[in-house]
Amino acid sequence: MASVVQSGHAPTLRIDKYLWFVRLAKSRSIAQAMAEQGTMRVNGRRIERAHSPIRVGDLITFAHGAQVRVVRVLGLPLRRGPASEALTCYEELELGS
Repeated sequence: MASVVQSGHAPTLRIDKYLWFVRLAKSRSIAQAMAEQGTMRVNGRRIERAHSPIRVGDLITFAHGAQVRVVRVLGLPLRRGPASEALTCYEELELGS
């Protein structure tokens, strides 16, 4: 069964699944907690729910250790694959100083 859900005009994926699939979180439960803390933003909008939809082109901003990371969604994976595959699904953006 595919993990990508058709909703509206573009395919979407839950943010917790996305973070876990692309290896930005070590486990799905950690990804879920990250989303529910209320410190993550998608396209500048604060989210508090693990089921918030992610689409290709979205910007995700979140704390990762002592730094803030901003990633652009380039693709929606169907599974948690190898790291090399995960890296093709997002682009790390540099924060301006």
